Amino acid sequence: MYLNPIVEAGILEIAPGFRAFSIVVESTGVVDPSVAEAAVVNACAAALNGEPSWSESHLLAWEGVFKKFGVKRKSGTCSADALRKRVLKDGQLPRINPVVDLYNAISVKYAVPVGGENLDAYVGPPRLCIADGAEIFDAMKDGQQVEEHPDAGEVIWRDDRGVTCRRWNWRQGVRTRLNSDAKNMWFILESTPEMPIEALHAAGEDLIAGLQNLLGNAKIEKSMIGIKLLL
Repeated sequence: MYLNPIVEAGILEIAPGFRAFSIVVESTGVVDPSVAEAAVVNACAAALNGEPSWSESHLLAWEGVFKKFGVKRKSGTCSADALRKRVLKDGQLPRINPVVDLYNAISVKYAVPVGGENLDAYVGPPRLCIADGAEIFDAMKDGQQVEEHPDAGEVIWRDDRGVTCRRWNWRQGVRTRLNSDAKNMWFILESTPEMPIEALHAAGEDLIAGLQNLLGNAKIEKSMIGIKLLL
C-alpha cells in the first residue's frame, strides 16, 4: 500500500532537522500477542536503566520544539516523554492492545515519539502542518466523543477530514486510532537531530521486526519522510 505523507515547509522553522521513519502495514490480524508483552518488558527495563544515553537530550529538544508553537511543559509534552515518565514512576506501561503496546514499547526503548494510525479511517494523505484553529478534532471527554479544535498556530497531523493528532504527537484523535482488528496501518517515528540517525533507523527496524512477529504474514513498506511543499 503506497502512502505519501506530506510535511509543510513551515515545519522546518519550528523543528530544523526534523526527520521521520514511516512504516505502512497491510495485515490480516494479530497472531502472537506475546510479542508485544515481551517488547514492553524489555523497553521498561531499558528505560529504568537509563537507556539510551541520548534520551534526555532528545526529549529536551522536543520540549523546545513544543515551546516554539506555544506549548509549555506543564500543558503537555511529546508522547515519548509522557510514556517514559510513566515507566520511571510506575516501572511499567499500561496495556491497551498488542499493536499499541508494541509501538509504545519502541517509543520507550528509543525515547522517540511513535504514532500508529488506522489507514482505513483516513480521507486523503496524512499532512503535518500548522493549524488555523478551524480544524475539527474528535476527542473523548467524560466517556463521550466530542469535537474540539486545535489552537491557531499549533502543529498538527491531519487528513482531508480533520485533525488526527494534536500538538504534533501529543494526543491522538478517536477516528484514526488503532485497534487489534485494523488491517491497514501506518506507523511514524519522529525525531530531531539529537537522536542519532542510526538510532532512528534502528528503532524503525525494531518495530518492523516486532510487527512481523506480532502480525504474521504482514506486508510492510518503509520509507523516510522528506519535506514537501504544499502549493
